[in-house]
Amino acid sequence: MKRHKRKGIGNGEPFDEAAVTAKIVAAARKIPNSTGVRVGVGDDAAVWTPRADYEAILTSDWFLEGTHFLRNVHPAEAIGWKCLARAVSDVAAMGGEPRCFLLNLALPTPIAGNWLGQFLRGLVRASKKFECPLAGGDTSRGDRVEINVTVIGETNKDRAIRRSGARPGDKIFVSGRLGEAELGWRLIRRSRAASSSIRALLRKHLYPRPKLTLGKWLADKRAATAMMDLSDGLSSDLTRLCDASGVGARIFENKIPTAGPAFLREFRKRELRVAALHGGDDYELLFTASPVTASKIRAGLFNGGITEIGEVTSARGIKLVNCSGEEIVLTAGGWDPFRR
Repeated sequence: MKRHKRKGIGNGEPFDEAAVTAKIVAAARKIPNSTGVRVGVGDDAAVWTPRADYEAILTSDWFLEGTHFLRNVHPAEAIGWKCLARAVSDVAAMGGEPRCFLLNLALPTPIAGNWLGQFLRGLVRASKKFECPLAGGDTSRGDRVEINVTVIGETNKDRAIRRSGARPGDKIFVSGRLGEAELGWRLIRRSRAASSSIRALLRKHLYPRPKLTLGKWLADKRAATAMMDLSDGLSSDLTRLCDASGVGARIFENKIPTAGPAFLREFRKRELRVAALHGGDDYELLFTASPVTASKIRAGLFNGGITEIGEVTSARGIKLVNCSGEEIVLTAGGWDPFRR
């Protein structure tokens, strides 16, 4: 990790970046390294050696206080976990495996103690879970927490799954249940996060699990024609996939897997359906497959957790067949950081 000596803003107190860096280096050394990182944290730059017959996957992701999380609401440990999980999900969406990551972190001086320790605890847990060690990065002082994570991943040559391969007639699939992260966010905004009765409902929002196993299986079997992760909501992400492929889609509202039954104690059924269509942060996979491959998926050749929700069409645009059987145009209504 590089260090910059900078004075605090406003109070004239120094920002002890050496101490912050030492904490991060100590945390990084708790993570096993067996992924080709020859030189890691503590030098000017990392040295990483890719495996033979593999291609590198590079992705970078911001996680900003006030935009993506609220420091006075979200646990620091969950922020540490999620900042890495979000970026790793992009690797899963291309059928790859994460190998290492770089962390750029700016934070206010008052939270460089206990808050940082809890943040690193969550980051280390995620790093071990995803087998993705910290290889380096940078630290600085800021008026709010700003996190940027860059993940380096690998996939077999010519096996990376892109957004642009969907063809008319392909079937559309999603993994998991959609909308649970959005509903968890709503519960947190109600300031009810401390309630033991809803703690389990917050897990997907606070501790998402990228679908690495499914993504790699789809790539190894060449089973998906196009794929991306569901980070901004089905309505927005399906639109992006179709635009990249030059196609349209027709999906069925009653086939979309919504949040589990426990959420019905807190929300109406219609709210679950809206969250499944437009809610972000699920980090499930959205993919298309040829009719032949789709029949094998339906037959259960992959071990569950996948739902067929529609098909790719030659006519552009996304059509939704609602629960009343009416076909309507589905407008992208997911997460957009530039929308007021």
